[in-house]
Amino acid sequence: MIDNINSGFDITEGESEDILKVEIDCITPPDEDQLSEIKNFLIRRYKKEEVVFSIKKDTTVGGGFKLFVDDDCYDFSTKGRLQQLRDNILAQNPDAGSENMVSLMREDIESFNLSTGFQRVGFVFSVGDGIAVITGLHEVEYGEIVIFECGLKGMVQDIRADDTTGIIVFGDDSEIVEGMKVIRTHRMAGIPISSKIKGRIVDPLGNPVDGKGDLEVSKYFPIEWPAPGIIDRKPVDRPLETGLLAIDAMFPIGMGQRELIIGDRQTGKTTIAVDTILNQKGKGVICIYVAIGQKASSVAKVVSALERGGAMDYTVVVYSSASDKAALQYIAPYAGCAIAEYFMTRHHDTLIVYDDLSKHAVAYRTLSLLLERAPGREAYPGDVFYLHSRLLERSAQLSDDHGGGSMTALPIVETQEGDVSAYIPTNIISITDGQIFLENDLFFAGQRPAVNIGLSVSRVGGAAQTDVMKRSVGSIRLDLAQYREMQVFSQFGGELDSNTVRQLKYGEGLMMLLRQNKQSPMELHKQVITLICAENYFFIDVPVKEIKAWQEELLSYFEDHYEDICLDIDTNRKYSDRLKRKILGAAKEFAALKAKESEKETN
Repeated sequence: MIDNINSGFDITEGESEDILKVEIDCITPPDEDQLSEIKNFLIRRYKKEEVVFSIKKDTTVGGGFKLFVDDDCYDFSTKGRLQQLRDNILAQNPDAGSENMVSLMREDIESFNLSTGFQRVGFVFSVGDGIAVITGLHEVEYGEIVIFECGLKGMVQDIRADDTTGIIVFGDDSEIVEGMKVIRTHRMAGIPISSKIKGRIVDPLGNPVDGKGDLEVSKYFPIEWPAPGIIDRKPVDRPLETGLLAIDAMFPIGMGQRELIIGDRQTGKTTIAVDTILNQKGKGVICIYVAIGQKASSVAKVVSALERGGAMDYTVVVYSSASDKAALQYIAPYAGCAIAEYFMTRHHDTLIVYDDLSKHAVAYRTLSLLLERAPGREAYPGDVFYLHSRLLERSAQLSDDHGGGSMTALPIVETQEGDVSAYIPTNIISITDGQIFLENDLFFAGQRPAVNIGLSVSRVGGAAQTDVMKRSVGSIRLDLAQYREMQVFSQFGGELDSNTVRQLKYGEGLMMLLRQNKQSPMELHKQVITLICAENYFFIDVPVKEIKAWQEELLSYFEDHYEDICLDIDTNRKYSDRLKRKILGAAKEFAALKAKESEKETN
């Protein structure tokens, strides 16, 4: 009879070097012969002189037993055998299972395809604030999903030198207690996805939150994935039109580009992103809007605007509320990027909006401080640059050999008092291909969108513009820059010569033409007609307050009487002197009609 079976481990420190402590989880305790065989196996395996067993009743094993030796586990349970059979079947038919990733959705531990037989296990050392510190699992990898005994999942976020590992927990960590077992999955995090996800609102774990039922999941796509290499890409040369004249004319965005939208709070950053999504209607671009740490009311307004504009049919909203734990806000942009990547690799053009990465950086800073990492500048950890670079670098225009799909990123960053030299803004500016800077003074003066001409830039530039747009812009950006300088000097008073007065009047008219109501993107033909007429001083004699009304009437006149010109611009997208003459001739006709109407009103 083996007499060293205890209800718990009570070996002293002096004895522990030659004595092996083993826990047996089972329903029915092993008999004497079974214990003897187990003991002989363990002595041979671990080179110990004695074995002390602690038997724990566990009804979940179904039958048989599990052996736990430090962080090693030997699974001889009925449940483990069934899982092993399932694994063997899936190994012979790989298409029957998912890829090498685990859904982040909260499910029971039984639904996971875990390894059987010998496996490593860890134990919870401490838990709190959504962070669990575990011991054991020395071979666990960064970013790997682990499963707690209670069924919750977490992701490895901090591998330490003292044989402990920091885990961010997805869910309510109150279910986790010290000493609880933790099991490796050998898999990275994935999000459930299918083509039917379009038009849905999901949380960062892939759970639908719009009340429209479950998603019909076809596969799991990794939330972390290496960015496409140089060979896999091709130059950005196709425009992604925002429908905003100020941006499409002077700071064009190309498919596959990363263009930062930056500015203070409440200056219209989200409005630009939403208008860009609305303008993709009928253009075959799939849009993903990622709300990071946003209020529910703010996201509801965005979704309402997209529904009114008929944009939800081709849009996915990934929503992480301000009340969510930092772990969920941290993975939200990666989950959204995975959805965009899913469609990009299936030869689609995609647009993803990260609203906003300032809150994402704050969530990551919170996690890092809870993980006891050393704070750096503004308390952000040293790898915060890598946090965003590995996200934004996944945006690309794929080569034809890889299907030619694209992912265009519009990250949003909030500044404080217009300080673009702060830590996070400068980091993201250096990663992106340009920025659209929104200025407080312009916004409060009624200029919408409040784009600062001097600080905004697109490093792709004319390469992402159509021929007709590129050649219609002319010197408008330079004219506006000169106008801003002259406007500053004119405030000091004094007499101005006639040329300066004319230039100021012209610049003021241009600024008025660039004003645009939200959720009213302009088609290409409207932008081109406006630019050609403006560059040729068509609006120079129109009172500033009447310029917007003139512009709307002019564009309506073209659509009613010169539909061929509008169609030619939208379809051929080519500039020619003949097209310019036809536009200016039709504009003169419109001016003549307006003059006659004015005479009748006077008489």
